[in-house]
Amino acid sequence: MENWHTYLTGASKERQQERRGRWLTSLALLVIGALVVTILLFLIAKGVRLFTTGEGKLTEFFFSPTWAPGADVFGAAPMIVTSLIVTVVAGLIGLPFALAVALAVTEILSPVAKKLLQPVIELLVGIPSVVYGLVGLTVIVPAVRQLVGGTGFGLVAAVGVLYLMIMPTMTSMAIEALQAVPKQQRQASAGLGATRWQTIHRVVLPAARGGILTAMIFGMARAFGEALAVQMVIGNAAIMPTSLQSSAATLTSVLTTGMGNTIMGTAANDALWALALVLLAMSLLFNLGMRLVTKKG
Repeated sequence: MENWHTYLTGASKERQQERRGRWLTSLALLVIGALVVTILLFLIAKGVRLFTTGEGKLTEFFFSPTWAPGADVFGAAPMIVTSLIVTVVAGLIGLPFALAVALAVTEILSPVAKKLLQPVIELLVGIPSVVYGLVGLTVIVPAVRQLVGGTGFGLVAAVGVLYLMIMPTMTSMAIEALQAVPKQQRQASAGLGATRWQTIHRVVLPAARGGILTAMIFGMARAFGEALAVQMVIGNAAIMPTSLQSSAATLTSVLTTGMGNTIMGTAANDALWALALVLLAMSLLFNLGMRLVTKKG
């Protein structure tokens, strides 16, 4: 009788599995949260050391156009400005093309063409950044050299490489945003006598606006954090850019080239950690922008 009573009143096997699943999920979330907090605290502690020790000034770091670690002059303005320029320009150029391809896939092409084109786009998303860097070195840099002169290395080449990198990502996300628009809205528009282009312009695009803007911000976030491909074509000159043809350096390119050549605890190393903290802050702003756009959309 006691065994039957325990069997009838105790937790079922499914209930026990659910409890174990909840505990494992909670443990995983706790571990991930602890890792994120640890990384944030570590970067903040390292990033502010340049200013707390008096080795650098906050105003000089953000507004000085001179980056000379050998002379203990740490002006990050050229790298911040360059990172913003290449990111914004690549995003603004890439969005119209990505949107055009996404509209073709979702609204215009035949189902057979969609099945052939969409896997190609998804394949391009997974190509390593070093491959895009090699394409930039062998194709974009010589083309820029022939068109505008100079060495070919600079902001134009960096924008071209970033455009190639973020275009598939933005296209894939734009396709998902357009496919999320209910078919009933298209059918209702057609029932009212609207043409295909009127339906796209008046119904589909407004309904998918939030997802399209999220795709652009996500692509810009990837472009802002890219290091290797940009480093291969931008020229790596830590100076304030004067034109789109001039060589420059981004936050990521200075970090990748300088972190291995500095000694821990020195002012030059602390300055690089400060750049890393700025890069993290900008990435968080991009993520916040995506959340706000998604919420409004």
